Amino acid sequence: MPPQRGPFDPLPLPLGARLVPAISIVAASLLTLWPVIVEFPMLPPIGLMMLLGWRLLQPDALPIWAPLPLGLVDDLLSGQPFGSAMLFWTISFIAIDSIDQRLIARDFWQDWLLASAAIGSYLLFSRLIATRLDAHVDMILLVQIIVSIMLYPVIAQFVGALNRRRAAL
Repeated sequence: MPPQRGPFDPLPLPLGARLVPAISIVAASLLTLWPVIVEFPMLPPIGLMMLLGWRLLQPDALPIWAPLPLGLVDDLLSGQPFGSAMLFWTISFIAIDSIDQRLIARDFWQDWLLASAAIGSYLLFSRLIATRLDAHVDMILLVQIIVSIMLYPVIAQFVGALNRRRAAL
C-alpha cells in the first residue's frame, strides 16, 4: 500500500516533469557525439556538468542512485573506459550530498566551487584511467578543466531555466 499523502504535502510531479532532469543529462551526454574537428579534444564533460547543475540547484530532482544509469549512458557515448563515469559521477554526487548536509545555506559561489572541484577531479581521474602516464596531455587537460569551470555558470543558468519550465508543468 503506498504511503498516504498528508494534507500539507505538495502534489507529486507528473511523469514528464520528473523525467526532465534525466533527459537533459542524457541529451548533454549526447553532445559528445557532435562532429567537431579540432586538433586537441577539449570538449568539457557536459553530461557531468548538467548532473551537477541539477544536484546543486534542485537537490530532490534526482534520486541518489541516478548517477549510476546516467553515468552508464555517458560511458557508452563518450568512449571513456567502461564504468569510469558511473564511479566518478556517483562519488561526486555522494560527496556533494555529504557536504550539503553540513552546510546550512549555500550561494552560487559555493555551488561553483563544489562543481569546479568535482569537474576537475573527474577530468584528472579520467586522464589517469584513459591515458598512459607518459602521454603529454597535461596542458590540454589544464585548458579543458579551465574551459569546463568557466562554462559551468552557463550550464547552471540552463538548468535553472529547465527547472522553471519543469515547475510550470
